[in-house]
Amino acid sequence: MEQVNEDILSAARKVIAVHINYPSRAAQRGRTPAQPSYFLKPSSSLSLTGNAVERPAGCELLGYEGEIALIIGKAARRVSMEDAWSHVAAVTASNDLGVYDLRYADKGSNLRSKGGDGFTPVGPALIPADAVDPAGLRIRTWHNGELVQDDTTEDLLFPFARLVADLSQLLTLEEGDIILTGTPAGASVAKPGDVLEVEVSAGGLTTGRLVTRVEEGTTPFADFGAGPKVDDLQREEAYGSRSAAGLPAVAPSLSPELKAKLESVATATLSSQLRKRGLNNVSIDGLQSTRPDRRVVGLARTLRYVPNREDLFKTHGGGFNAQKQAIDSINEGEILVMEARGEKGTGTVGDILALRAQVRGAAAIITDGGVRDFTAVAGLDMPTYFANPHPAVLGRRHIPWDTDITIACGGATVQPGDIIVADSDGILVIPPAIAEELVDDCITQEQEETFIFEMVRQGNSVDGLYPMNAGWQAKYAEWKAGNPHD
Repeated sequence: MEQVNEDILSAARKVIAVHINYPSRAAQRGRTPAQPSYFLKPSSSLSLTGNAVERPAGCELLGYEGEIALIIGKAARRVSMEDAWSHVAAVTASNDLGVYDLRYADKGSNLRSKGGDGFTPVGPALIPADAVDPAGLRIRTWHNGELVQDDTTEDLLFPFARLVADLSQLLTLEEGDIILTGTPAGASVAKPGDVLEVEVSAGGLTTGRLVTRVEEGTTPFADFGAGPKVDDLQREEAYGSRSAAGLPAVAPSLSPELKAKLESVATATLSSQLRKRGLNNVSIDGLQSTRPDRRVVGLARTLRYVPNREDLFKTHGGGFNAQKQAIDSINEGEILVMEARGEKGTGTVGDILALRAQVRGAAAIITDGGVRDFTAVAGLDMPTYFANPHPAVLGRRHIPWDTDITIACGGATVQPGDIIVADSDGILVIPPAIAEELVDDCITQEQEETFIFEMVRQGNSVDGLYPMNAGWQAKYAEWKAGNPHD
């Protein structure tokens, strides 16, 4: 197979990289994009296998990301997805390197953080595109000989043909251009002296291992530009998690501003925007509320009940058990979510513990089991969401087992720190990593729906209005300019 050489690098007029494309990476980042998004890397960042990459002086976080690179073989402009793969000449291995220390200065462009010399090694060999199934490639990355990334292209968020077709809608992909197609989970940080290797394979074909050695830079940044700067958030992003970065766990928080936004939008709107992000299993179903007039927003604390077994109830059911520990440690504004397996044949909380939760400042209690002492619980100011009233005590069907773990409640998975939004329309579980973006899109959606409602009230047909075509979008922009508070 042909080897990647200087001529191939010099032929690349553009290097285009995709932000998130592997489900494993999306899960790690806590967000799944609905459409692909891109950034440019300068062609001067390209490098060959065996070369060294410099971690710039004063920088701490040189991130590596093993990726599959597409080499464009013939110009593509407004091509279809069916025709797009024919415009790819070959695939090879690549490493999307970058320093997180400069992300703050890029405003999303990634130019300085990912555009340094040698920050895009590719090679060593090319695999002809017509010899492989683009959905049948394997990508692997080794860090100092340890396999850290291993994934396939079988279930990409955005298949390679879609990337080529999508990019070609606006710009011409030219012969020699390179598209970096995203990285799977496992990307992390390399230090001077480390060796990084990336390989792409399909059946019996392989690029061989793309080898890059990391060296320490010795020339400091000048004082007339943005210099390196890191914080724990960037360390967490670079390493993939706080624990991987050696950082202590932090208690989740919900800012007053975000809470107010979440309280301002309808549960139905939140559900719609979650669905657009591919999150269809985030509603706690089948429950009713003691206070259907109330809307609550808070962070989840969790409690799990296991089926009663008499010998285990003797050791775990009495005294200051997990149920009482959860109630007595709940904080202001938190929501206690209980996993009761949908078992309706006993109570999972009664009046005394519900009152204790209210005194502690809990925003709500949610259980997919029964409630005991129902009249008293229903009389509290704090809402309780429940499956049914039941007079039996806890031990008839349950053992309170553990707290602050991942649980299932009403058909939904709930983790400690998830954001819960509950009202008479239902109960939603929102991953905290997407909450800000989600609620901003909800606010925009409700503004649009206010306009649509008003237009329908005035007698307009919904054809072309709901959803809005280009003409109605223009009228909406005029309406919004004249109604800035709507």
